[in-house]
Amino acid sequence: MTNLEIKRLSSIDELIALRDNLSREGVLAPDKKRIRVCCGTGCRANKSLKVAEGLQRESERNGKEIEIVTTGCQGLCQKGPVMIIDPEGYFYQKVQPERAQEIVSRTIKGEKPIWDLLYRRIYGETAYLIDDVPFYGKQVRVVLRNNGKIDPANIYHYIAVGGYKALEKLFSGMTPDQVLDEVDKSNIRGRGGAGFPTGKKWKFTKNFKSDVRFVIANGDEGDPGAFMDRSVMEGDPHGLLEGMLICAYAIGARYGIIYVRHEYPLAVTNLGIAIKQAEQLGLMGKNILGTGFDFTVHIREGAGAFVCGEETALMTSVEGRRGMPKPRPPFPVESGLWEKSTVINNVETFANIPVIITKGADWFLSTGTQDSPGTKVFALTGKVENTGLIEVPMGITLREVIFDIGGGILQNKKFKAVQTGGPSGGCIPEQHLDLPVDFGSLSKVGSIMGSGGMVVIDEDNCMVDVAKFFLSFTQSESCGKCPPCRIGTYQMLQILEKITSGNGEPEDIERLENLGKLVKEGSLCGLGQTAPNPVLTTIKYFRHEYEEHIHDKYCRAQVCTLGSLSINTDICYQCMRCMDACPYEAIKEAEDGRFYIDQINCQKCKACHMACPLGAVEIKEPPVYIIDKDICYLCGRCKYVCRVNAIKETKTGFLIDRYSCKRCGDCYNICPIGAVRVEERTETKEEVLKS
Repeated sequence: MTNLEIKRLSSIDELIALRDNLSREGVLAPDKKRIRVCCGTGCRANKSLKVAEGLQRESERNGKEIEIVTTGCQGLCQKGPVMIIDPEGYFYQKVQPERAQEIVSRTIKGEKPIWDLLYRRIYGETAYLIDDVPFYGKQVRVVLRNNGKIDPANIYHYIAVGGYKALEKLFSGMTPDQVLDEVDKSNIRGRGGAGFPTGKKWKFTKNFKSDVRFVIANGDEGDPGAFMDRSVMEGDPHGLLEGMLICAYAIGARYGIIYVRHEYPLAVTNLGIAIKQAEQLGLMGKNILGTGFDFTVHIREGAGAFVCGEETALMTSVEGRRGMPKPRPPFPVESGLWEKSTVINNVETFANIPVIITKGADWFLSTGTQDSPGTKVFALTGKVENTGLIEVPMGITLREVIFDIGGGILQNKKFKAVQTGGPSGGCIPEQHLDLPVDFGSLSKVGSIMGSGGMVVIDEDNCMVDVAKFFLSFTQSESCGKCPPCRIGTYQMLQILEKITSGNGEPEDIERLENLGKLVKEGSLCGLGQTAPNPVLTTIKYFRHEYEEHIHDKYCRAQVCTLGSLSINTDICYQCMRCMDACPYEAIKEAEDGRFYIDQINCQKCKACHMACPLGAVEIKEPPVYIIDKDICYLCGRCKYVCRVNAIKETKTGFLIDRYSCKRCGDCYNICPIGAVRVEERTETKEEVLKS
């Protein structure tokens, strides 16, 4: 659809006439035979383009007039490739290229669904239509209104579904001040993470005297597992361009820049096509629709630095210099790109603007909460049944997102936490599952909205390891300009490495908390100011896991190189695979022929655990040995048998140094009267640790 015949429009009336003509021709008419194939990046990786090509060949071979539309991301990435069959509205999942002939013959010609391609839950009814799929049930699509409906490389599709109507309204009688008032009234807050009111930002820019103004769309989406902006740029690029046009008209800008990371080739391609088509049609460039208004947009590709998502670092990168943040003030509205007044908004924010202008601020305010109106797009990932792209009204609870839309936890595991806001967000525990998802509520529990990443964590995840993972990302992405971020995040990561490797000290938790606060308060930009969030929230809500790692050398999720490896002799059938796999010769054979693990030699590499076909090598909480001074008669056998010198002699008797002890059990086995015993871990002690 890139080679469309496009005739330049010279007036608003011609744009209206074009839309009417498209309607008469039946472009995207709801009653036509049509197959909408998801060709977003996720489904493309699962051969959706080959599916579309196969459907096109079959339709031509059968002589059926079937319109094959390759759309942007339809959301349910977990089940891709997905498609929608019109006019019936059947929703198919996991479609492979070899099913093309069957789809055309049975569904298009025979008008009957293919049962195994319909969405079905393990327990529940079959969903024929997309609205019947639970994943879509509670979604409200505003930003993603055209994803799954139009071909992003066809500007006529966008116009046919109401695209550029906001531009008509603008040039038909709205003044720039009226546009600013409408956006301000809607109270839309920036969707890039900070949540600053968009209308106020635009007004500040308009009121600041500047001979040149810029509009920048921030598409530098660097959060691991996040693909909200990418899906908008890939699936509805004209929605972004129209939002930028409205902003330019309101503030008096003539130049626009879309900053996209180089890792988004499809987004770059579709944006380039959209800009070219809009210029050819007279909706962008010089003298737009004969109004005398000029606005040109250029694409700038980023090299992938996470810090370039910060607005001042982004502008530095656009200027051709290394992307590093600057102190504020002055803010971009005062001195931005090339020291000119600049508006920077997230891609999702701009995509909301055309709907606000078309339907009005009151309509926008009817969705969401008073403080956070509208919807929010999230990339739902992690240990959840249905991963993908969702758009939900602000104020929906985390429980509804994870269990109603996401379908619950994989394999019915126990939910532990959800991490919102990308690598700089916080981990929210089960006790806050009914928390509304909005800017204020997330902030109260130590997390952030961020750009929209949402990672679900289950019982098999270690929260200390999760915190280490996210901090390692932000630490490696730090530009290094300010010492609190450069040095502080490194020191925090070193402490976490020490804890997860079994060398943690009781003071480490307090050190992490103090360092986290210093980094937040002293960092120059948002990266450093939010980087400690995963660590601080996991300490706040999962402190007992940190204490288990430090005091008991135990990881309950069996993720860290902690815990005690032991062989369950009731299961073991002595295949010797564990002995062959062990690089440290820690697995020994006892006098009775049974195998055991020598804890002194064991380095907890888990090679034996992974090699055992029956699961006989188990990871358990290591026993804590103590000496009962009321029984011990100071024979000294325990001290002499200890190979790591963990038993110390004091004036009052022997004691075991917990930090030196390897939990090998030699002292326990040799004591003739049972004075060396295993300390019992009572429920009361568990509760004390958790509190």
